[in-house]
Amino acid sequence: MQAYIARRIVLLPAMLVGITLLAFVLSHAIPADPLAANLGELAAADPVVVAAFRQQWGLDRGLHEQYLIYLWNLLQGNMGTSISTRQPVALELRRRVPATIELAVPALAVSVGLGVPLGILAAVRRNTLVDQCARVLAIVGASTPLFWLGLIAIFVLYYRLGIVPAPGRLSATIPSPPFRTGFLLIDALAVGRLDAVADWARHLVLPASVLSVYSLARVTRLMRGSMLEVLGEDYVRTARAKGLRQSVVVLRHAARNALIPVITVIGLSFGDLLAGAVITETVFSWPGMGLYAFSSATSLDFPAILGAGIVVAAIYVLVNLLVDVAYAVVDPRIRVR
Repeated sequence: MQAYIARRIVLLPAMLVGITLLAFVLSHAIPADPLAANLGELAAADPVVVAAFRQQWGLDRGLHEQYLIYLWNLLQGNMGTSISTRQPVALELRRRVPATIELAVPALAVSVGLGVPLGILAAVRRNTLVDQCARVLAIVGASTPLFWLGLIAIFVLYYRLGIVPAPGRLSATIPSPPFRTGFLLIDALAVGRLDAVADWARHLVLPASVLSVYSLARVTRLMRGSMLEVLGEDYVRTARAKGLRQSVVVLRHAARNALIPVITVIGLSFGDLLAGAVITETVFSWPGMGLYAFSSATSLDFPAILGAGIVVAAIYVLVNLLVDVAYAVVDPRIRVR
């Protein structure tokens, strides 16, 4: 197991360098000029101001030179300075990444906690009402746009019924706890702010639920299909012929083998949740990395766009590493590859 994990870790630096190059090229491939987004019309018409702006942010140099400088600074922990806010990008991401993780992790937990059992149940009771409901739920969940679902949820549950709080991370009447880790739950518990914890939990329910819909449908559908395939294998029929209980056959013999392709989807779903957080955080005014990336893209803030993209990609790479390790735990045969 140690050798298997070591081989995966050795590949991480090359993957991260490739990610920085891809993110840099894509961010500069946008057919727009940051001058128009960050300078007024009068300032953009002044050649002296334009030259000073380009020199300050390194826009007067070649792309290859800009990339090498950025990569060298990145190795030293310097992600540059935001053009829009004039604040270090690393500092702003340090404050916003925990908020996104707070949103993505519960959404993934809902997707896995409901999707896996629902997929197993639908496969075991194939062509029954439970199976039909699970398939309809998977189709609807996979085809529903998150931004539309979020707006409808806010309109019905907040505006019409008033059973959920207003969008945001905390109510306007609840002061934020002192910043320590960036995770509001941990920071609030550290100073005994149970009121902030309760209010944060109430605000988290709706955006996390909306964000989990697509990945829930994905996990349910794949778990059902994988279970149906495994339930027809010879070793499952042999286990039943030996007189084992249905629960033992399904959970111990079938479900474990059916989880192997589902683990891949779970890892990919976490990346989808980070991408979907851009929409969800914008709709629900959640002050995370997605909202930061959206505002940076609208203002053509290249350092902020690069920083957000690299952080998301790095998290995605680490999640894939965990998926590889989970593969080896579930299926020992993978360790020798």
